[in-house]
Amino acid sequence: MRHFGFLTNADRDRLFLRAPEPFDRDCEPTTLAVALGATLYCPGTRPALAADLARRSAEGVVSFVVCLEDAVADGDLPAAERNAVEQLRSYAATLADSGSAGDPPMIFVRVRTATQIPMLLNELGDAASVVSGFVLPKFTEESGPELLDAVMTAADHLHRRLFAMPVLESPELIHAETRVESLLAVRGLLDKHREVVLAVRVGATDLASAYGLRRSRDLTTYDVRLIADIIGDIVNVFGRVDGGYVVTGPVWEYYAPSERLFKPILRESPFVEHDERRLRLRLIANDLDGLIREVTLDRANGLTGKSVIHPSHVTAVHALSVVSAEEYADATAILTAGCTGGAAASAYGNKMNESKPHTAWAGRTALRAGVFGVAREDVSFVDLLGAGLER
Repeated sequence: MRHFGFLTNADRDRLFLRAPEPFDRDCEPTTLAVALGATLYCPGTRPALAADLARRSAEGVVSFVVCLEDAVADGDLPAAERNAVEQLRSYAATLADSGSAGDPPMIFVRVRTATQIPMLLNELGDAASVVSGFVLPKFTEESGPELLDAVMTAADHLHRRLFAMPVLESPELIHAETRVESLLAVRGLLDKHREVVLAVRVGATDLASAYGLRRSRDLTTYDVRLIADIIGDIVNVFGRVDGGYVVTGPVWEYYAPSERLFKPILRESPFVEHDERRLRLRLIANDLDGLIREVTLDRANGLTGKSVIHPSHVTAVHALSVVSAEEYADATAILTAGCTGGAAASAYGNKMNESKPHTAWAGRTALRAGVFGVAREDVSFVDLLGAGLER
């Protein structure tokens, strides 16, 4: 796998100072967690799921979730399970026929119960090789042990690594009187099974449902104070530099144009400078300007990657994940200086780099640079967006 792998060599050289590096499912978990990028959720009922996995993977998606939980009506669950198994078998056969069976994208199954995990893997048989792990919804201290045990038991049975991605979305995590205790209890549980946990996902939609809330397309998650507060607490508990986890951004729900209440929030000047006025209008028309703002705020608040429900969202998330030449220069200078202290002006002459407080940021930036690459000096996210949307 390789982010922006759909680019030609000429376009890759034109856009990147340091091209994204290839990676596979055997890489270090810290690398894989950052490399997840935009994780595309697909309902288990989708009849063309195998074809979708193949097509979207070729277009740049490296992580998928086949959902058997909220995306599937209760009465449709048996049919969704059968369809997911059939489609994953078909996809595994396609990979084998093409000779690329050793390098599929990362595919996770979002289950409802722990008992689904062995059942699905047993039904998949050899096709279970395409499954990288499981997304564990409504994860709490009470439900978590059985779910994690099921993942670990399945990994032992298959004699290979399987990952778990718990989703924090239960009411006790957002209610003020139980929040801190519940978050710390989940953190204690995950710490006992650290080798299995790839990333911690935030279920903002379910959290908002505890109060009957739903943000509009004109607002980001961070404009809804209840959700912004719980995200801050989740990052506080799980996203610490010392022994923390990658925490991924909540889903952006909108993907089609509709009437707007507020003005677009994308500045015009970056698109004018890169002669991409049409691209800006296209993004606004498809309500992607709100997604772009939310992804930017995700990173500012300590989140990495994002859950998405439409292929059009993937390019925006990945373009904004590329490290800029300025970020890379600062990170490299900080890491070169080490943690001995002291400060020096940025090579760009616009900020001060302090080696001690900025070292953790620099390390995370270097890791992101490895999987998403570093843009050339004259290349902005506008150029990267355009390249992705033109594929």
